[in-house]
Amino acid sequence: MAAAKKAVLGPLVGAVDQGTSSTRFLVFNSKTAELLSHHQVEIKQEFPREGWVEQDPKEILQSVYECIEKTCEKLGQLNIDISNIKAIGVSNQRETTVVWDKLTGEPLYNAVVWLDLRTQSTVESLSKRIPGNNNFVKSKTGLPLSTYFSAVKLRWLLDNVRKVQKAVEEDRALFGTIDSWLIWSLTGGASGGVHCTDVTNASRTMLFNIHSLEWDKELCEFFEIPMKILPNVRSSSEIYGLMKISHSPKAGALEGVPISGCLGDQSAALVGQMCFQDGQAKNTYGTGCFLLCNTGRKCVFSEHGLLTTVAYKLGRDKPVYYALEGSVAIAGAVIRWLRDNLGIIKSSEEIEKLAKEVGTSYGCYFVPAFSGLYAPYWEPSARGIICGLTQFTNKCHIAFAALEAVCFQTREILDAMNRDCGIPLSHLQVDGGMTNNKILMQLQADILYIPVVKPSMPETTALGAAMAAGAAEGVGVWSLEPEDLSAVTMERFEPQINAEESEIRYSTWKKAVMKSMGWVTTQSSESGMP
Repeated sequence: MAAAKKAVLGPLVGAVDQGTSSTRFLVFNSKTAELLSHHQVEIKQEFPREGWVEQDPKEILQSVYECIEKTCEKLGQLNIDISNIKAIGVSNQRETTVVWDKLTGEPLYNAVVWLDLRTQSTVESLSKRIPGNNNFVKSKTGLPLSTYFSAVKLRWLLDNVRKVQKAVEEDRALFGTIDSWLIWSLTGGASGGVHCTDVTNASRTMLFNIHSLEWDKELCEFFEIPMKILPNVRSSSEIYGLMKISHSPKAGALEGVPISGCLGDQSAALVGQMCFQDGQAKNTYGTGCFLLCNTGRKCVFSEHGLLTTVAYKLGRDKPVYYALEGSVAIAGAVIRWLRDNLGIIKSSEEIEKLAKEVGTSYGCYFVPAFSGLYAPYWEPSARGIICGLTQFTNKCHIAFAALEAVCFQTREILDAMNRDCGIPLSHLQVDGGMTNNKILMQLQADILYIPVVKPSMPETTALGAAMAAGAAEGVGVWSLEPEDLSAVTMERFEPQINAEESEIRYSTWKKAVMKSMGWVTTQSSESGMP
């Protein structure tokens, strides 16, 4: 990156990637899709009670400012002029729910994270009110009634947090998923911030009709959510507002830059992997694991426990595309758990070293059902188990079993996807932080018994948000025409074990999954305030 290169860089696009475990800001060259610089900050998760998962919305916002500032500093050191940044995209952890005061800009409670289970009793009482012969929630939203989605979290906040109730009564409350909280704050907050979301994030709230692409009155009445607190729904690629962050001197250089892309992180990864054709799929390994398959302009409803969701809508006048999604709650989170809760590794990277020492889990199986089981089971009563232990088992085997768990869970959602689509995937495109782990990638190829293909630049989520921002009408620095998309260099992992061994291991895994189910009978710890 010598100074001589300064003149030839075309327009740049920034992307905020606000995930469950960390925040990043990345800057790309819009003509080559090359990543020029980035900065990452880990986010704290709070577990005030068993099954509860919260984050501080102000810490999340602060981490965004910090990442923007540090990335701008790094670009300065590379002699890259940050006034070349022509647009900013936002991608975010989905479903996580924030309610804030529009007059002060203060959050009224912590963000209730997608993984949080406190709403299990709410889900049980609501599900009794859905007629068996007419599951209007599922047919309108594409989603099963679960603690995972925003509507029940918002319902809990309205039922249990006085500050939220009062703000709603006084017309001061705004609700949003993380994208809305960030865009509102970055476009001025209490002084003129834009309260909006995009179709992909809206489709994860359980309040949004994925056919009409509008907030649904019947759903809002069912969950008793006042519609006035909901953000405006926009496409995933249009100018929502301009950056107003003069209070942050180093990031202030981006003052006035349009925020023009917004995609839930899994949709952003689908775009970043260029899965624009019906039948193209990607699997992202983050806190959880998410396999999305583009189903084109039609909603496909799953018979095998997958969700139907909005993939993207890349412009106000562009068509909406849908996807089938297999959602696994715990993937990278199991590595963080081994680090923070058990202390058997000091950094996430160390897991590869431990696993390598033994090269097998030696009959040990780890089902990380910390938040119950998501796809394809949707079994909230499950909890995590480690089984098949003997006196021979050590921490290396447990580390290996944790990596295998990520691969087995992916196999389950891939099997469901193949059954729903009828055409089995011939290879799996992967991305996300964990794909840097070569042992994991080889295990994944062995367990799926198809090649696993990863782009050499694994930050596909941020890339997708940048593409949407750069391609927006009024920005126009990034072309999404097939002939203009830059070719991506890929690394391939081919299966190396025999098919029979792969099948035996998978059927033992399924046995372990059965043992994790039906663990929690009643959730006594779920109502009321801490």
